[in-house]
Amino acid sequence: MNARGGRRWSWIAAAVVLVALLAWGVVIEPRWVAARVEPLSSPQWQAPAGLKVAVAGDWHLTERSAWRITSVERAARIVDDINAARPDVVLLPGDFLAGSGDDEALPIEDMAAVLGRLKAPQGVYAVLGNHDWWHDGQRTAKALTAQGIRVLENASVQLPGHDLWVVGIGDHSTGHSEPDKALAGVPKGAATLVMMHDPFSFATMPKTQGLVVASHTHGGQVRIPGYGALIVPGAAPRDWAYGWIAHKDKRMYVTSGLGVSILPVRFNMRPEWVMFQ
Repeated sequence: MNARGGRRWSWIAAAVVLVALLAWGVVIEPRWVAARVEPLSSPQWQAPAGLKVAVAGDWHLTERSAWRITSVERAARIVDDINAARPDVVLLPGDFLAGSGDDEALPIEDMAAVLGRLKAPQGVYAVLGNHDWWHDGQRTAKALTAQGIRVLENASVQLPGHDLWVVGIGDHSTGHSEPDKALAGVPKGAATLVMMHDPFSFATMPKTQGLVVASHTHGGQVRIPGYGALIVPGAAPRDWAYGWIAHKDKRMYVTSGLGVSILPVRFNMRPEWVMFQ
């Protein structure tokens, strides 16, 4: 084979690889949901025996599922999968709709009706994300509440039958984060399940005993091997994009979420919901 022929085959091979990567990142991985299992207890805290806590954030429901991925039907299947795993508690750390009030999003009440099918004997709890506030935060909270989902905006509530509190911290990126207010009602020394949308609130919240979870980042959606998340929204450091984060003797899990934002792309960062048990 001459040099010209070799270059031509090199270009063809490169084009094939590029097409395969695009197909993977646009068609396959954004729809390949992982159901992950993570430990609920830690060296600093022993969770109640057998307690299972499901976390599912960044749903980004839409009427344009070819672009934003999460249709009503897709969300319903994920709800069924979570229910089948029989969690005791479900935490929903925000961003339930795609977009910012434009015509690509579902009506807020339709979104709430889908998520209202989630079942957990100890309750389903939520905080609002930036997209929820951009649509209509008060209407979103009202719609979720009407479906039996307890919305905790800088508030806390005791888990039924346990000396364990669920705490919701407001979204930092839209100016709603008040960690001290969120934890004010928790008795001193009590264990907590803390959720927030934007993980940056973790930087300023008091140290707690229990689980802390956040979403918002989507894990960057694209994670480059050896580098990490390509882009991380908000004020959190880039290395807070995904997974277990340690900061000043505190520990938090940041989920990659279920939907997408800006572009319908994921690479090396599958969508997920997580069961802590």
